[in-house]
Amino acid sequence: MKNKLGSSLLVLAVAGLMCTASAAAQSNTSGAGPGVYDPGHPRVNEVNQREQNQQNRIANGLKNDTLNAQQASNLEKREANLQNREQKDMAAHNGHLTKAEQNSLNRQENRISKSIYKDKHSK
Repeated sequence: MKNKLGSSLLVLAVAGLMCTASAAAQSNTSGAGPGVYDPGHPRVNEVNQREQNQQNRIANGLKNDTLNAQQASNLEKREANLQNREQKDMAAHNGHLTKAEQNSLNRQENRISKSIYKDKHSK
């Protein structure tokens, strides 16, 4: 009797640990650990990299006077709008972007990129 009870408790304990490990693996797929920034999905990484590159282009334009403050402000607003769209899209899909959302965000990035180029070369 004691042996059966001990075996049952052992099985329950192992099952509980397996459920806990499974839940932890699902909530933190990259293994980055709690409190560590994890950009996640490759589509998100690609969009974020483009945003960062364009932010750098805007900053460089201000630094070397190829963009004025008004142009930079307008471009920054457009980038912020794009980032808000990305966050909403990611929230709808558990932190990921669909291929269609990525394509839409990339088209918007392309338009902003062309504007950066035109504004920097309009003097």
